[in-house]
Amino acid sequence: MMNQQVDERRKVETLRWRDAALEMIDQRVLPARFEYLRYGNADEVAQGIRTMVVRGAPAIGCAAAYGVALQAMVLRQASRPDFDSGVESAFTVLAESRPTAVNLFWALARMRRLWQANMQRSVAEIADILLQEAHEISAEDVRINRAMGAHGAALLKDGDRVLTHCNAGALATAGHGTALGVIRSAVESGKRISVIADETRPFLQGARLTAWEMVQEAIPVTLITDNMAGHLMSHGEVDAVIVGTDRVAANGDVANKIGTYMVAVLARRHGIPFYVACPLSTIDLALPNGSAIPIEERAAQEVTGFRDCQWAAKGVQVRNPAFDVTPAELVTALITEKGLVKQPGRDNIARLFSR
Repeated sequence: MMNQQVDERRKVETLRWRDAALEMIDQRVLPARFEYLRYGNADEVAQGIRTMVVRGAPAIGCAAAYGVALQAMVLRQASRPDFDSGVESAFTVLAESRPTAVNLFWALARMRRLWQANMQRSVAEIADILLQEAHEISAEDVRINRAMGAHGAALLKDGDRVLTHCNAGALATAGHGTALGVIRSAVESGKRISVIADETRPFLQGARLTAWEMVQEAIPVTLITDNMAGHLMSHGEVDAVIVGTDRVAANGDVANKIGTYMVAVLARRHGIPFYVACPLSTIDLALPNGSAIPIEERAAQEVTGFRDCQWAAKGVQVRNPAFDVTPAELVTALITEKGLVKQPGRDNIARLFSR
């Protein structure tokens, strides 16, 4: 794995295929540095997902698809038994990289189905087919985000001030973004939209990533600490909330970055619409409700300090769940590529998949 510094003025691609390898922006060092890390096999990609070089459910799914394809390309000249064993190992290591984002498992299942459907082909042919599918998953993600953006932009009025939590922008996807994609699409349509970005403790995705994306595109953005949201809402300074999601249960319960539940409760208290930008690949019909969504618990160091700065007392006990679950009753609407699901519930979510 190598790193490659780039000029920030170039077009930002969260993931890109260059010279038979996957390159991903190292989101851990933004906005201080803007650089790509280069990955050559499934183990390396899994490590990139695990350590949050790449994050955001759609981007994780795209990375996982490329991880499978990379391993297949590495084994392109191998015997069939070695190829099959190596690809199977790739699925295993990638599936173990992060537990909450369902797009990871959706992408792996899609790649596995394609692999199994082409078992009669040569090893080299299968490797090429898997790589083409990874490219398609990435391109499809951008198309889906654009469709969600168009549906969601209609919900926003000219002059709206939109609060968002964490980062659900281009950096969390293959491009355009989910929650920030809605804002981008509204701005592209001519509406004057401003963003209020929660800093999103403890990993600071809002402060480091959302604010950076908006500044790059000259979309007005104000950064606040997570515990300021209620104050601004109570003073009439927030018109809508739009967030992304890592997994949606069959009944509409939404798992997103820790702190989202508090924002949803505050939005309900103040009569502010709370929207969730949600590609269909993020909906997990196999889980009846949010209590069944696995919640990742991350390292204590993310809470006790940041990078080289330690602010908590040594030896203190720490809890660090990376996500929380917002009940469906607090969600005004899901914004999907197939349209809006208002007051989401089991029946109207299920109908999305039959359209």
